[in-house]
Amino acid sequence: MLEVDKNTFEEEVLKAEGYVLVDFYGDGCEPCKALMPHVHELAEKYEGKMKFAALNTTKARRLAIGQKIMGLPVIAVYKGGEKVDECVKDDATVTNIEAMIQKYI
Repeated sequence: MLEVDKNTFEEEVLKAEGYVLVDFYGDGCEPCKALMPHVHELAEKYEGKMKFAALNTTKARRLAIGQKIMGLPVIAVYKGGEKVDECVKDDATVTNIEAMIQKYI
């Protein structure tokens, strides 16, 4: 799981080859903390099939707003610099995230 920030997001996510899953989380977000170990497990399970990254929106608010991240948690899939899919807030369950990954690998 690659930790990205406002300086590396463009290079590692928007300019990446293939699909990239991004876990947008915040320091004070309890649902994000609960979800994170599961997202890390999925990253290990699907390693080599999709790139996995995480962005702490607490440290990159402008970037998050620019990506239309208005609430947390958000798990989004990017391809070719565009967001192609996402699971937001209550829909960001392990089952839904894995189903979303399956669509793109």
